[in-house]
Amino acid sequence: MKLSLGFLHGIVDLAARNLTRQRRRSLLALGTVCGGVIAFLLAGGFIHWIFLQMREATIHAQLGHIQITRPGYFKEGISDPYRYLLPDDTSTVSAIAPEQISAVSPRLAFSGLVSKEDSTVSFIGEGIDPVREAPITSAISIVSGKDLTASPPDSAIVGEGLAANLGVVAGDRIVLLVTTSNGSINAVELTVAGLFATSTKAYDDTALRVPIPVARKLMRVQGATSWVVLLHETAQTQPTAALFRSKLSPKEFEVVPWEDLADFYTKTVTLFSKQVGVVRLLIAIIVILTISNTLSMAVAERTGEIGTSMALGVRRSGIMALFVCEGLLLGTIGGLLGIGLGYLVAAAISAVGIPMPPPPGMARGYIGAILISPGLALDAFLLAFVTTLLASILPAWKASRMNIVDALRHQR
Repeated sequence: MKLSLGFLHGIVDLAARNLTRQRRRSLLALGTVCGGVIAFLLAGGFIHWIFLQMREATIHAQLGHIQITRPGYFKEGISDPYRYLLPDDTSTVSAIAPEQISAVSPRLAFSGLVSKEDSTVSFIGEGIDPVREAPITSAISIVSGKDLTASPPDSAIVGEGLAANLGVVAGDRIVLLVTTSNGSINAVELTVAGLFATSTKAYDDTALRVPIPVARKLMRVQGATSWVVLLHETAQTQPTAALFRSKLSPKEFEVVPWEDLADFYTKTVTLFSKQVGVVRLLIAIIVILTISNTLSMAVAERTGEIGTSMALGVRRSGIMALFVCEGLLLGTIGGLLGIGLGYLVAAAISAVGIPMPPPPGMARGYIGAILISPGLALDAFLLAFVTTLLASILPAWKASRMNIVDALRHQR
């Protein structure tokens, strides 16, 4: 063990000395590795921040962390939701994991036509308990007027896109016309308490919300189509969903995590993850070519030294280990330096903010930031380490395969 450690220390020390012999070339290679790591961290950190913001906006504007329905509701109940009604009492769920649950609220889904004077458009509606719903949909912004918690019982809040189509503002009266659960027609006149906006433009263009007693009276039903659960931590979604499934009868309840309902979020994550993969590949190619070129030039310049070393008894494996170690030193130092500088650059950019235009499917732009997680930093370091290892193998192998006599005659 002592011999192995001593040999390793000697190889590392000699590799470090060799790198300082051609400082300009070594600094160029080091800068390439460092720059690649910084670029990967900035691109990955920005996309990671987008993922986090989209995730929390999706959860806190519409879906909650978990939704509990009757079995088959999301597959077959959209056309006839009132065959899948739950009771209003949500204590069955609240008692299962009180330490993880932040709030539970019933919702009643309905749809129909909304009118103001001569304007009539279709809508999708949700009957909610304004007080219990408030922490669940904290990401919904009231752009004008008031929320339902501060409004009379005969009020509604309307998505700003739907309000623009109707030409309504806060304080106007609207009429909701629906087909009830038994097939008859029913209508109710409500006051627009306020206009709201979420991160999803398509939702804002069609949605409105009313107190759940109004929705039940309008649809002539009791109960709820879903129970929406908000947890203290998003990371607890899957464990808590599994706990619900173990405690609730699968014949009576279906437990659906938010990921299964967030189709737009899932597809966006898949698309952006592929883009990060392309960035990683491009950086890896650049680093491999640079390090390989640097070490190949070093091998050509030190051919005579290599021949002398082998003539003095250094094994071919020792020659190969020396050049591989030089590449790994460049990768390790460049990776660590790139991570440190990447954190500093990300912090500076985030302090200023990145003005972004409205992305597809959203109504407003936003100020972006860069969030570098420990996992992303480790990924960046492994990118530097692995690419420099791969880049050093071929030059190191060529150096170790030299003929001793030919190497000693080089440049003589």
